[in-house]
Amino acid sequence: MAMSDQVSMFYNAKPHIFEKAKYLRENMTLAELKLWDLLKEKQVQNLRFRAQHPIDIFIADFYCYPLKLVIEVDGGIHQSSEQKEYDIGREAEINHWGIKIIRFTNNEIEEDLNKVIDEINKICSIQKLELKTL
Repeated sequence: MAMSDQVSMFYNAKPHIFEKAKYLRENMTLAELKLWDLLKEKQVQNLRFRAQHPIDIFIADFYCYPLKLVIEVDGGIHQSSEQKEYDIGREAEINHWGIKIIRFTNNEIEEDLNKVIDEINKICSIQKLELKTL
């Protein structure tokens, strides 16, 4: 991968972020693993998703570079007011790169994975259209 691709795909993430991402990839939650089983190997609209992908100082649960789309899986911790505030700030920083973020809770993934995948498919289709018009 050329250096310019590294900079653009990872948004200047530093080496320690890559190390943390590797650790997170090796220790995904059950909900993340369940969703990853359906995202990996281009199963959604022939799009490549990456698990635990570095973006600047953040690590996205799942990232589709061509669509500039992040999928976040929120466990119980995301219900706390401190975490909600952090997530809002983090989302604003990632949006600054022109990246869209969608969120699903662990419960949504564990209770109705088909609905989650339908929603992801719908958003991917919308992103494809929007990015073609840019």
